[in-house]
Amino acid sequence: MPESALSRLAGPCGLAAGVLIVAAQAVMLPFDPTDHVGTSTAPAFQIGGVVYLAGFVALLLFAVASHGWHEERSGTFGVVATVAALVGTFMLGGDLWFETFAIPWLADQAPGALSTEPTTLLALGAIASYLLFAIGWLLYGVAAFRARVFPRWIAVMVAVSGVLGFNALLSPWAIPLGLSVLCLGVWMIRPQPSTAARPVSASPQPRP
Repeated sequence: MPESALSRLAGPCGLAAGVLIVAAQAVMLPFDPTDHVGTSTAPAFQIGGVVYLAGFVALLLFAVASHGWHEERSGTFGVVATVAALVGTFMLGGDLWFETFAIPWLADQAPGALSTEPTTLLALGAIASYLLFAIGWLLYGVAAFRARVFPRWIAVMVAVSGVLGFNALLSPWAIPLGLSVLCLGVWMIRPQPSTAARPVSASPQPRP
């Protein structure tokens, strides 16, 4: 495990991100995303949105802190992948902030606005957020797979769930990424094997 204080946060942040994302999406799953007013004004859905946003904050911190684990082996591609994951999470996190705090206010004050067609700029911003998030975590998974630092099956999970994350604002599409990061966080904070406790084999004694 890397010795820097920031890198040591990777495991707890991954664990927190996974738990929060999965819990939030489970809460949001029963709600109809096409019922904009009814869904966005439901207290349970609003709580789920706040928890989900907290999960995104932990996910952002995880992407930063975990880079130190594979930095030496992943090289330039690892840097590009980490930056892509950061940008994608930041962009979609902004979208999630708007969905969590602004949409309920619009649903209460101007519900008709939620039934209108989005402007071209708004549509382009949304699509860019979805794409950057999916590409970022796909690249992160590929970089982790190539570095051979994390278990490769977890790296594959991250890459595949990153692609599914194109629809991450809708439940249950972010659950696979949450579970992948959760597994990686648990792996990072697991007890490290100690070489100090290994028995030393005694050298054979010469016969008299």
